[in-house]
Amino acid sequence: MPTYPVRSLGTAAAIAVGAASLLYLPSGLFPVLGVRMARTAAERSDRDLLLGAAVAEGLLTLVYGLAILTAAVLVIIWTWRVRTNLEAFPGALPTLSPAWAIAGWLVPFANVVVPARVVANVARDSLWRRNTPVLVGVWWTTWLVFTVGDRILGLRDEQRYGRLTEWPRSETEFATYVRYYQEALGPRVIPTVACLVAGASFIVLIRRISAAQQDRIAKAAPLWPGYPGGVVPGAPYPLPPSASANPAGSMSGMPAVPGPASATPPAPPVAGGTIGRDGTG
Repeated sequence: MPTYPVRSLGTAAAIAVGAASLLYLPSGLFPVLGVRMARTAAERSDRDLLLGAAVAEGLLTLVYGLAILTAAVLVIIWTWRVRTNLEAFPGALPTLSPAWAIAGWLVPFANVVVPARVVANVARDSLWRRNTPVLVGVWWTTWLVFTVGDRILGLRDEQRYGRLTEWPRSETEFATYVRYYQEALGPRVIPTVACLVAGASFIVLIRRISAAQQDRIAKAAPLWPGYPGGVVPGAPYPLPPSASANPAGSMSGMPAVPGPASATPPAPPVAGGTIGRDGTG
């Protein structure tokens, strides 16, 4: 059965997941900076500073979006490879087809359950566990908390920001921006912490599964050009000791005298051989 290398891809996916998790921090905790910028704008009556805060938050969100997109592509490819490798592992009991390793991330509603099932199956069969590792549950629970919480808070903050005065003039109108960022900070702590926990736990899973599968693939790979006493595929077997002891007979053109019939063909010679009754190897 064909197998796919996953160590290098797993390393790349782990790095991308870690980078995306860290890049969410400036975007998720931007209200900390937003409060300072709003207060400074209120003291100076500087509306351009408020606009700069909105632009800065948008740029941070864009950078995070590019990072999470890169991580998603690598994770999907990695998930498909490690799931496909299970087909070649004796004793593995895959439940979902390799196609779900890709579709599970993309199909709406299915992406709430299927990726966790695929990774749980891969973790059990790759790490030789009877039960699903607890780390899979930690990763998927915190990932759902992060994704759902981030979307809900994003929509709520967008609606609240739309009700603010576009061009504030008085201190009261400037103060509404300060309150906006202050009220947005508390709820954003939850998805931020969930993002970090989900990213860290998934990185550990990726590295453990990739290392376990790569070690198993390496043990099953044929050695080349051969091992001591082994036979290279396609090469002729070595001559038996009796033939090598009488080279003249082998060159005389006389056909070999067949030995007694045997129901089982003789095994190819290996290193060390066996010792016969006559003392020959």
